[in-house]
Amino acid sequence: MIEWIIRRSVANRFLVMMAVLFLSIWGTWTIVNTPVDALPDLSDVQVIIKTRYPGQAPQIVENQVTYPLTTTMLSVPGAKTVRGFSPVW
Repeated sequence: MIEWIIRRSVANRFLVMMAVLFLSIWGTWTIVNTPVDALPDLSDVQVIIKTRYPGQAPQIVENQVTYPLTTTMLSVPGAKTVRGFSPVW
């Protein structure tokens, strides 16, 4: 298999050189146009979800809204910490 590739490459030198030239130009263009951030943002993504359940006690809101939301958010790929609270509105 490798011998076949070598033979075909030697037989088609012009095509190989054009492919090398194309890939070199494309790679140079990619390096020049790739944005580089001097100080990239390495902080974790934070999502805040606010819900209202008017007229209900905080314990009911905790059981029916906050707990299901936090357990669902724990299944998000890459989630490290999930916190939830149920304030009185």
